Amino acid sequence: MTAPLRLLSVHAHPDDEASKGAGTVARYVAEGAEATLVCCTGGEAGEVLNPVMDRPEVHENLAAVRLEELERSVAIIGYSELVMLGYRDSGMPDSAENADPRAFANAPLEQAVGRLVGIIRRTRPQVIITYGDDQQGYPHPDHLRVHDISIVAWAAAGDPDRFPDAGEPWTPSKLYYSAWARARFVAMHQAFQDAGLESPFDQKWFDRPSQDHLITTQVDVQQYYAARSGALKAHATQIDPTSKFWFGLPDDVVAELYPWEDYQLAESRVPSELPESDLFAGLR
Repeated sequence: MTAPLRLLSVHAHPDDEASKGAGTVARYVAEGAEATLVCCTGGEAGEVLNPVMDRPEVHENLAAVRLEELERSVAIIGYSELVMLGYRDSGMPDSAENADPRAFANAPLEQAVGRLVGIIRRTRPQVIITYGDDQQGYPHPDHLRVHDISIVAWAAAGDPDRFPDAGEPWTPSKLYYSAWARARFVAMHQAFQDAGLESPFDQKWFDRPSQDHLITTQVDVQQYYAARSGALKAHATQIDPTSKFWFGLPDDVVAELYPWEDYQLAESRVPSELPESDLFAGLR
């Protein structure tokens, strides 16, 4: 394939791009691919989880602070472009934020899909990464909505009869769902125990239904854990740098334990043999 390789990641909030797929994007950018991040909300309803950042001026300007953090994360990962879809954080179910008409979860579906279709047509990715349909582990309204709009946009972007004012049609080739493998946190939990450390993976993690059987694609990111850690730390309001969950084991230890980021190939318009080790399999 002679066209440059391009991928587009769709995420709900600032920091999601750091916790899901940062190593993958950093690897492909290093290999010469172009990467676009679509962030659907500003994260205005997020809590300040780092005690150092729990200050009045941060709370008063949380949307602006989180955007600055996102821009730093994007630079560390290597995204070519950050596009804000323009909606407000929906908060959790039954919260005041969830009832706000500006919230992403309350946006008209066609409006949100149209915005995403326009981005897909302009950036012309072969690969789109989004969230899956089974989100029992963390059913945030914005994460659910990311899935909803991505599925429709995937089908509509190449259809000249859909959203005719959103640019020249473009048909992406592969659609992936990012995944958090149970095998990964089991390996990390065991490593904590072997080192005589308290594991941050308590019973609720083991009570979550496993989706490992859905994983089709594992991308080796062993050399790119530093990008993931750096991007996480850029989100200083959300990520405590002393957190055992995120940083309780050194990067090189985690990279050796579980050197992959995991995905489910949801739909493909090109032939590709499963299991895969490359999101661009069948395209190069």
